[in-house]
Amino acid sequence: MNKVPLTVTGAEKLRAELEELKSVVRPRIIEAISTARAHGDLKENAEYHAAKEQQSFAEGRIAEIEGKLSNAQIIDVTKVDANGRVVFGATVEIEDIDSEKRSTYQIVGEDEASIKDGRISIGSPIARSLIGKEVEDVVTVKAPGGNVDYEIISIKYI
Repeated sequence: MNKVPLTVTGAEKLRAELEELKSVVRPRIIEAISTARAHGDLKENAEYHAAKEQQSFAEGRIAEIEGKLSNAQIIDVTKVDANGRVVFGATVEIEDIDSEKRSTYQIVGEDEASIKDGRISIGSPIARSLIGKEVEDVVTVKAPGGNVDYEIISIKYI
């Protein structure tokens, strides 16, 4: 399997979620299953079936996170020598040339992306257009509504 890029922050969040699932959620579900079993007939025991469903979901999520972390290439953008270019993990301020609207995005892995938090996936059209560019470069992004031209205002490695 190919390595998947992940920021240090993204890796920390996944590790914290994994720890929460293993140390808090899993024991709570096991206790709920045990309590539901004590109520008797399992065929008609809604509590038991709900707890088993929660267990299945939690175990699936644990396996998913462990898989992501094992295939992750964790990149610390503060230690990358990018020579002033946009790279994975960089925070980029861009300006729409037509509307003069400014936006700031951090380029992150697919699992970390959240447009409302200003984090865009490395696979997004905007990020693909920005990678390798420098301040004052103009990039054209192919958007559903037509091409949009952006000028790179600043690049930060934070």
